[in-house]
Amino acid sequence: MLNIVLIHPEIPNNTGNIGRLALGSGCKLHLVKPFGFEIDDTRLKRAGLDYWQHLDVQYYESIDDFFDKNTSKKFAFLSSHGTKSHYEIPFENDLFLVFGKESKGLPAEITSTYQNQLYTIPMFSEHIRSFNLANAVGIVVYEGIRQLSKQ
Repeated sequence: MLNIVLIHPEIPNNTGNIGRLALGSGCKLHLVKPFGFEIDDTRLKRAGLDYWQHLDVQYYESIDDFFDKNTSKKFAFLSSHGTKSHYEIPFENDLFLVFGKESKGLPAEITSTYQNQLYTIPMFSEHIRSFNLANAVGIVVYEGIRQLSKQ
């Protein structure tokens, strides 16, 4: 199982779609507050449909709370500022795939602290800054599943 981590998600529809993806791919979802919405937001529930109740999800009060509770875990951080491709992530079971919020990505303290674990999804147009968060999570999770299935 992989772990999907959303740091300060802002858009309930994205989080709902990522929750559905987590359930369908066998991943655990970790949500780090503050959120840009209430967890009972109808848009979140609509995007997650009636699957949310079956989802393995853990909530954290802050970034510090998240790292305090997962000190011994392995991480890969996804950012448009990464220099290594997501294809280079050393996927293994229980790996934490960490994504930032839609408007700004990961906080600077994370990208500077974890530079060696910072990855990006290659883009082939100079006209966009990043992919939609839900799409980015899907791309990375299924690349991880593909690589893990070959081990």
